Amino acid sequence: MKPDQPQQIKKAEDNHRVERPTQTGFSSPATHYNEPRIDLNSVLVRNSEATFYIRVIDDAAAALGIDREDVLIVDKSLTPKTNQLAVVILDGTFQIVRMSDDFEDEVNIWGVITYIIKSVL
Repeated sequence: MKPDQPQQIKKAEDNHRVERPTQTGFSSPATHYNEPRIDLNSVLVRNSEATFYIRVIDDAAAALGIDREDVLIVDKSLTPKTNQLAVVILDGTFQIVRMSDDFEDEVNIWGVITYIIKSVL
C-alpha cells in the first residue's frame, strides 16, 4: 500500500438506525402479544438430517421413565455413551435400552434418545 494511492472504504452492512413507525393513530394495546413463537426444532434438534421423532405405543419402557404416547427425539448421528438411552434393534424389533459397557458390541444401535416429550393429558 503506497501513501499516494487512494483507498476505498467499505460501507457497513449493519443498519442500526431506528425505523420510523408506519402506523398512524394509537398503537394497539395487544402489541406485546406479537412475540416470536418458540421453534422446538431449533431448540431440541442439533442435526436435523439425522434426527427422528418416535411416538411410543406401549408401556414396555416404563421402567426407563418412558410411557405410552411419549415422543422420543432420536439422533442417529450420535454415538451412545454409558447410561444414555438408545433405540436399538434386538431380534428384529426396535427396543429402548440404557446403554452399558456390555451392550456396545452385541446390539445394532439405531440412534441415541436426546429428549423425551411427555404428554400431561
